[in-house]
Amino acid sequence: MTSLLPDADWRHRPGLDALLRALGAEQGLARFVGGAVRDGLLGLPVNDLDIATVLEPQSVIDRLKAAGIKAVPTGIDHGTITAVINGWPVEITTLRRDVSTDGRRATIAYTDDWRKDAARRDFTINALYADPLTHAITDFFGGVADLRAHRVRFIGDAGARIAEDHLRILRYFRFLARFGHDEPDDEAYAACREAANSLMALSRERIADELLKLLALPRPLASLRLMVDGGILLPVLPEVDHGGLARLSALIDREAASGTAPAALRRLAALLPPDPRVADQVGARLKLSNKARKRLATALEGAASAPPRALAFRIGVEGAIDRMLIDPSAPLNDMKLLVGWTPPRLPLGGGALIERGLQPGPDVAKALAEVQDIWVAEGFPDEARLSEIADQTVSKFQRARQ
Repeated sequence: MTSLLPDADWRHRPGLDALLRALGAEQGLARFVGGAVRDGLLGLPVNDLDIATVLEPQSVIDRLKAAGIKAVPTGIDHGTITAVINGWPVEITTLRRDVSTDGRRATIAYTDDWRKDAARRDFTINALYADPLTHAITDFFGGVADLRAHRVRFIGDAGARIAEDHLRILRYFRFLARFGHDEPDDEAYAACREAANSLMALSRERIADELLKLLALPRPLASLRLMVDGGILLPVLPEVDHGGLARLSALIDREAASGTAPAALRRLAALLPPDPRVADQVGARLKLSNKARKRLATALEGAASAPPRALAFRIGVEGAIDRMLIDPSAPLNDMKLLVGWTPPRLPLGGGALIERGLQPGPDVAKALAEVQDIWVAEGFPDEARLSEIADQTVSKFQRARQ
């Protein structure tokens, strides 16, 4: 029985029909492919749309321009043109077959053979095509059945697919966490374990991107446990062990209990040993941005022992939430104090202390820091109380000078 792509809002986006006409969908020259088909069959939201076509890239560009559709050559070396319709990017890729691969990049040739294009993809559930007009699914490798059974399988020989692109090891566990029942395909798991050292040949940016995508999913733990048990993370992230999995499990429970959205960097911090220096080293190794590295380290700099708003004033609301969720002793109810709260600025400067009689010099900065500490500790009282704190602090410093 032929499967059909269910109707959904994304298929009625303004401009899509005109794009399909320009690409000759009515003549069978273009089909939806990949994630949009997979997620469409599952009734999931579709944001990113990919179209496969027998047309070569220059022909795609010419047809889009003739139809008044913006065409951007985002990946023209790999056969990909991005069409922009009403601000929505749609990736259009010419059917391809691999000529050679080295585990990091492939040399491709264009083809008009849909099966050859499907055969170069990673998993059966990602090698599904849908006719935009009849909605019929083209499925060469049993992807629809695998989708229904929550199976994630490589197309053909798992080892060969991994040898073509080592990143598929990490992608396998991400897709297992998202679409599987946490039970890996035996052949796939064995191939991933055997090829784990090949991850070292990949750029750290690609590794980080896949890892953070996995950590952002609702249920990443089972996949991560398989990766730790199988030694798959060992070549690139040896710091992650069963202790990290236990900390991550506790964090995920606390996120759910507090109604806090998952955050991949927070979860990565929980996976690591509770040492900010280690976190910074991992962030550097994964080529994370300075901001991301700072967030990792801040989350692990200590327990959430200060009052929530005092902590947030010192390290930021995001940092305070991370630390409170990671620290199992921090009361979750206290996080409500941070929802929608912006740390105030101390409404008083060094000049106000000099006006109160404090001598200009190094004492001004010290006194101002003390005023701020008291103000924060008292829960950011009003200006009248702040004025009292300033008077008392100036008097204290003046007495110390006498």
